[in-house]
Amino acid sequence: MRYIRYMSIAIFAVALIAVALANRQMVELKLLPSEIAGWFSLAPRIELPLFAVIFGGILAGLLVGFIWEWMREYSQRAEAAKMAREKRKLERQVRRLKGEKHEGKDEVLALLDEAS
Repeated sequence: MRYIRYMSIAIFAVALIAVALANRQMVELKLLPSEIAGWFSLAPRIELPLFAVIFGGILAGLLVGFIWEWMREYSQRAEAAKMAREKRKLERQVRRLKGEKHEGKDEVLALLDEAS
């Protein structure tokens, strides 16, 4: 099973390298369109290889997706934490009630009573 995982990682790495080598040409990225940049007399631009733009877009999409999912699942995590607190509270209450029930009894009889 481990070899299958390593093989799939190697295939993925080769595919990424192939994409990077095929898209080495430089592209210019502009923050604002030319018409709007003229209004502000500001035209921030940068030149990057195309594969960096592609991989950056993929990483940005993954990051946005992870954050979106984390925010969407907040209510489920809060509910799970509430249930865990309630469970711990009920377990403490059961231990306390068992201790009160067997108070003053012989230990062997208390253990047998618990087992049944």
